[in-house]
Amino acid sequence: MARFKCEKAIRYGAIADAFALSRAAGVGQRGDVTGPCGHIHLILPDPVERAACFRVLTAGPARVVRSFASADDWFAAGDDDSCAVLLLRWEQPGAASGAALLAHAAARDGIAAFVAAERLSIAESRAILLSGARDLLPAPLDPRLVRRTIDGALADHAAWQVACERQRAAAARLAALTPRERDILEGIAAGLGNKAIAQRLDLSPRTVEVHRANIMRRAGAGHVAELLHLRFVAEQARVAPGNRVRFGA
Repeated sequence: MARFKCEKAIRYGAIADAFALSRAAGVGQRGDVTGPCGHIHLILPDPVERAACFRVLTAGPARVVRSFASADDWFAAGDDDSCAVLLLRWEQPGAASGAALLAHAAARDGIAAFVAAERLSIAESRAILLSGARDLLPAPLDPRLVRRTIDGALADHAAWQVACERQRAAAARLAALTPRERDILEGIAAGLGNKAIAQRLDLSPRTVEVHRANIMRRAGAGHVAELLHLRFVAEQARVAPGNRVRFGA
């Protein structure tokens, strides 16, 4: 049986269990977190710091916050699929290090990782940021800074989810195109007219016209501008949110 600790935190005089909160809030969420991958995970060894961050993050709009005392506990929980924002202390007790946490988060789409540390050299800071951290936060953590930082990360995550859904929808609309139709679409995107496309592909202009009509029909596009927009969105790289690097944003 997996062993992990989901710590309890004091919230306005009442005990709030982070694990119970995550299960309850997952049923019907509102506010900043939507969908199954909008959870906030805190991996903070100090219980006072962990409780303070948990308390400020659970105040206000409903959101799922899970807190862990160590990287070992987080790995044992096996719940990284639900994580959108990860806040961790660079120095971790136990076998798993902050570097291992960051490497794991960087390998997954859609996780914005924030690293808190008290003392780092310039070389260490640079290595952490290059390893995939969204930002470095000064420790001990200021709960107000944590709230502002994570609110921004959740907004970026929500926008990224919308962009991914648009990309999938656009790709689905273009999936029915034949290889020849895709060649002609590339010509249209390059700004070529029917005659120039026909010359490039060794086709007759009339054949190109027929293919263009089929492309518009298959893609469900009402005009060329809509078709080109679909192509642009479908081919956008699915970049995870949080590619801006800054300190204590």
